[in-house]
Amino acid sequence: MARLRGAGHEAYLVGGAVRDLLLGGHPKDFDVATNATPEEVRAVFRGARIIGRRFRIVHVRQGREIIEVTTFRGSHSDTPDDAPASAQAKRSSSGMLLRDNVIGTLEEDAIRRDLPVNALYYDSGTFEVFDHVDGVEDLKAERIRVIGDPWVRYREDPVRMLRTVRFAAKLGFHIDSDSGEPIRDLGPKLEDKTPARQFY
Repeated sequence: MARLRGAGHEAYLVGGAVRDLLLGGHPKDFDVATNATPEEVRAVFRGARIIGRRFRIVHVRQGREIIEVTTFRGSHSDTPDDAPASAQAKRSSSGMLLRDNVIGTLEEDAIRRDLPVNALYYDSGTFEVFDHVDGVEDLKAERIRVIGDPWVRYREDPVRMLRTVRFAAKLGFHIDSDSGEPIRDLGPKLEDKTPARQFY
């Protein structure tokens, strides 16, 4: 994060590591969110690799560890195939996201994440936690819910249903009724996902 900031970019610890620290746990994985594009991240870290097609991320090796660095995602609509990769989004006819590389701000990125408890950002330079979707409130309430309309968000990516159930079980939290109800009807959509994406 310090190196990205030193190169003129924003950079925050995000997701499970922030959640686990706030719950008094010991994070094992560290993800970083930044306003730098994947190419700009790769320019800062020698040997970094850009991976992914649906949503491009950068793997940065630090000793034996691999840190996932993602560019802030923005709100999206379908874009032409000849648009730059940094500004592409595309949906299937059923609403599933096929490509999602629209760059945005920290606030937009928070709204695009799956669960409020996974959408907390920590600035190691100022020691601040940024919470744009009431994730801290959900931690206090021991609640798992989807950001936005669950029916839409599950159709965009059916694996979010697995993540909702997984984190409720992992943390011992309850699933908010609005986020739990659609799973029964939309569960069959998981058949469209590859086994690798279903494995957590």
